[in-house]
Amino acid sequence: MSSTQTQAGASDHSRVQEPEERQFFGQPWGLANLFGVEMWERFSFYGMQAIVLLYMYYSVTDGGLGIPQATAASVVGAYGGLVYMACLLASIVADKLFGSERTLFYSAVMVMLGHIALAVIPGVTGLGIGLVLIAIGSGGVKTTAQVVLGSLYTKDDPRRDGGFSIFYMGINIGALLGPLITTAMWGWKGFHWGFGIAAVGMAVGLIQYMLMRKHTIKDAGHDVPNPASKNQLVTSTIAIIAIVVIATVLLATGVVKMDWLANIVTIIALIAAVVLWVQMYRSELTTPLERKRLIGFVPLFISGVLFFAIFQQQFTVLTIYSDVRLDREIFGWEIPPSLVQSINPIFIIIFSGVFAALWTKLGKRQWSTPVKFGVANVIIGVSLFFFLPFSGGAANSTPMIAIVWILFLFTMGELMLSPVGNALATKVAPEAFPSRMMAVWMMAVSIGTSLAGSLAAYYDPSDAGAENSFFISLGVVSVILGIILLFISKWVVKQFATFR
Repeated sequence: MSSTQTQAGASDHSRVQEPEERQFFGQPWGLANLFGVEMWERFSFYGMQAIVLLYMYYSVTDGGLGIPQATAASVVGAYGGLVYMACLLASIVADKLFGSERTLFYSAVMVMLGHIALAVIPGVTGLGIGLVLIAIGSGGVKTTAQVVLGSLYTKDDPRRDGGFSIFYMGINIGALLGPLITTAMWGWKGFHWGFGIAAVGMAVGLIQYMLMRKHTIKDAGHDVPNPASKNQLVTSTIAIIAIVVIATVLLATGVVKMDWLANIVTIIALIAAVVLWVQMYRSELTTPLERKRLIGFVPLFISGVLFFAIFQQQFTVLTIYSDVRLDREIFGWEIPPSLVQSINPIFIIIFSGVFAALWTKLGKRQWSTPVKFGVANVIIGVSLFFFLPFSGGAANSTPMIAIVWILFLFTMGELMLSPVGNALATKVAPEAFPSRMMAVWMMAVSIGTSLAGSLAAYYDPSDAGAENSFFISLGVVSVILGIILLFISKWVVKQFATFR
């Protein structure tokens, strides 16, 4: 067969196969593979996170490290913020060195190694090595998986929000199963076995991704949009090594206290977001239309910060609340406090498909992105007011149904904002900086997550007045911000110009 005939046959074959590639809930077939690898990465991530705060502040006799509760909450907040800050590193590596797809693969390997470190290296040493590896690796997976997913669509494809909502369902299947299984392993053999099963989950995800990689992802995310020069690579490598060494020395010598970590991460993430945004805005590679979109993105960034400062309390304040205040007895069995973190993923799994179908069916008639963000802020702000009837109560006095209702409201707000924000970052991104724009959005999540750790220091379940002030203050600020965003939503849409 001649070369021309071969090419024609290949072209005909691709046309025949094209409908099959759009059979994953009406979405590009590459979504199926990304759905799977992200599900297993989230299985390992949330499975570990469900027990790591308890591991830190439980006594040594109970298998923990005996770290003070406030310090442990600050570390968890800082770690969560570091995960999203690592998106910055991943975006640079993807844009300048490997491309998004290869960065995704290497990041997943790093996540697996981090869980192995937590499982086999005892004490604070294993905790530190494991959390750093997982934070950097998870940040890479979070950034690049969504960039690769976004590259499967054109910018004006109305299926995009629906596809990201389906992807979000994969995240939450993993987030549901992870805490269930790691908690079971913790109860059976101890904390380190829980961390070990998280490593196994990530290994399964890697195997699945490699088997499906060639025929589902194809060329998506393989481009290196802005290749680095050799001098830039050398300088960056030296800077990263210097930062790691200095941070290790400062923590080891006690110059920087662990209690400060959440605040430090918050400040660094804010600076990083501003620098990245300014670089993109001032770049000669950014068009005037792309600059308008960057301006319209600013109020949504602020909205995301506050939303996640409340939402991520699930892993700080709500974990402590579940341990000391919540009545966890169900049909005569007291569930471990870590399993409360499975409630939100259950709701996500139930409702993410509903939201995906709703946005897809409505198409251009759906709410604009700023309206979705504004409603999300209002909902999560109102949810905090439902803690108030139980403030200052005795141990195990809050009924489980109250937390279920609050987390239901958390979920409704999350579905209005988080997958929509991920999709937004791929839409407003300048052509030259696709991964970097996703990193800016992840900085909003980073700031919010680390703030959740900082704010946890002001939460005192033994003082009804302080508890009321904590929930009322956060709730009121969130509702006000949501209303402001609804008011300016038409202006924001004008900045986006070609999409809503």
